[in-house]
Amino acid sequence: MNDQLAINTLRVLSVEAIQKANSGHPGLPLGAAPAVYTLWRYGMKHNPKNPEWINRDRFILSAGHGSALLYSLFHIFGYGVTMGDLQKFRQLDSYTPGHPEYGWTKGVDATTGPLGQGMAMAVGMAMAEKHLAARFNRQGFPVMDHYTYTVVGDGCLMEGITNEAASLAGTLGLDKLIVLYDSNNITIEGDTSLAFRENVRGRFKALGWDVHFVEDGNNIKDIFKAIQVAKSNKDKPSFIEIKTKIGYGSPKVGNASVHGSPLGDENLSKTKKFFHWNEKPFTVPEEVFEGMEKFVDKMVDEEEAWNQLMEEYKERHPYLAKEFEKAFSGKISSDLFNDKFYEFNRKLSTRAASGELLNHLAKEIPELFGGSADLAPSNNSAMEGKGSFSKDTPLGQNIHFGIRELAMAAIANGIALHGGNIPYAATFFVFSDYAKPAMRLSALMGLRVLYILTHDSIGVGEDGPTHQPIEQLAMLRSMPNMTVYRPCDARETAAAWNYGLLRENGPTAFILSRQGLPLLEGSGKRALKGAYVLKDFGQKIDIILMATGSEVYLAMEAGEMLAQRGYSARVISMPSMEVFRRQDEEYKESVLPKDHRVRLAIEAASTYGWREFVGLDGDIIGMQGFGASGPGDELMEKFGFTPEHIVEKSLKLLKDKL
Repeated sequence: MNDQLAINTLRVLSVEAIQKANSGHPGLPLGAAPAVYTLWRYGMKHNPKNPEWINRDRFILSAGHGSALLYSLFHIFGYGVTMGDLQKFRQLDSYTPGHPEYGWTKGVDATTGPLGQGMAMAVGMAMAEKHLAARFNRQGFPVMDHYTYTVVGDGCLMEGITNEAASLAGTLGLDKLIVLYDSNNITIEGDTSLAFRENVRGRFKALGWDVHFVEDGNNIKDIFKAIQVAKSNKDKPSFIEIKTKIGYGSPKVGNASVHGSPLGDENLSKTKKFFHWNEKPFTVPEEVFEGMEKFVDKMVDEEEAWNQLMEEYKERHPYLAKEFEKAFSGKISSDLFNDKFYEFNRKLSTRAASGELLNHLAKEIPELFGGSADLAPSNNSAMEGKGSFSKDTPLGQNIHFGIRELAMAAIANGIALHGGNIPYAATFFVFSDYAKPAMRLSALMGLRVLYILTHDSIGVGEDGPTHQPIEQLAMLRSMPNMTVYRPCDARETAAAWNYGLLRENGPTAFILSRQGLPLLEGSGKRALKGAYVLKDFGQKIDIILMATGSEVYLAMEAGEMLAQRGYSARVISMPSMEVFRRQDEEYKESVLPKDHRVRLAIEAASTYGWREFVGLDGDIIGMQGFGASGPGDELMEKFGFTPEHIVEKSLKLLKDKL
């Protein structure tokens, strides 16, 4: 097969699609096509006939703006992207969106675009492969045995998340992780020397990587050799810097303007002339398709050989084979969440309750694979007796992410995308600010990632406003497809775990207290509805009190005090606004009747978002500032989170109504 013809086909298809869309990034496809083609054609194990083959090599285009190249690859390799799809590049509802989207286009292993996150997700995938290989592989049966590849650009390497993730990858010795660096020294504003003059290879070497350099990004022999040498390394992750020219072959070669703007008709014509391209627009030479057919046949045979290996594995190791299938099914039995799961008999912080629940579940769900950003003792996020995942002990289930919140969340995404594990990530709630960009991708991709976020309010106390989350609840609640649970006691914490583990189409954040919280009568499984009536004080409803987390028991005490004054209060626990919104109208009306408009919400956080539930006639006791340093109980009193203040506010609302 004529490899150069195939490479030029990728280049031309990509820039034609971008030109037709009048939108896109032609620089990367023109410069990086030889490297990516070499990887896909000669270095990578993948089956276009079955893009979801479990033991395929994973590929992430971390520099997701180069998506036109990925779609062109999908077209010539037979992944189901048609010529019509290429012609609809970046158009509404097309199969070829502006950046690769997981779950939308077959073959896309991760949604990318926010630079650096793709590489961090690749680290997560490599960790998943290493852990699963330790769990399932037996002598003569390497049922989990593949590489993870990612293509990064200068922009990815400037983002801090890349260094976080690369540091951990080096520490863990992820030898089946290979990074291809499209090194062209150009970003949107111009030459990288404006802001980026570091010795990148030196940096990665210092981080514990095996480092390689290819001087000519058009030399596929040298690129292939570097990939092969990288694959032979059994001790470290590999980083291959490949010097390329952005916009190669176009009149804009080496120019920043070729990064993110179409070439224009005249420059497109000149580019085709440079590559001696005489085909009609959007044409693939038959020779290219013929060569790809032979490759696909080879990959079909490779998967078939793996399938045969699995059949023999089932005979020799039936229990492991069954566990392997269960792991990749992602299914969790609802039987785990029986009445016993909800049994608690003492006052506990919800972080402590979560820790007990996690350890109970870890005995039943070996797929749990996660950890904390150096806060496991405080987050109660360690699985006892499950070992630490490390270079030397890959079977361990506890991940020590180090103080790297953003990389932690992105790595968790990679673990979820890989399949076979259920990841969780833990830190203080206030540091969800650091993790938020990757949490957003969890939600965007619909991944089951569990976020354990503790020290949930001003109740943190003495650490002061830097550590007291205020606006973070509103931030996460505003995120589409993110489910937030802030439980009021241990039993509601059980409901949060129940919900999060059975939810397969998105992440769940557990917002947990530092301080101990009493068990409230009537709490528990009803929290699976998102909100429920905890208690009605009296036969009628004069006022509705609603709260979450540590403020629910305050609302209960206030309800009792109002009853002593002759008023009937309904107390609603609302651990999850998102889940409550998903209930049918009949249920929502039974909890929060529309004709009862005297309502008061209580939450030790920003009031943003509560107006939906209290209405214009209601009120909210919340935070207007950033807290203070002092004992938690004193802070709660200072900022009005007491039964007495709730009663005072309630009486004012009732008086105003009358």
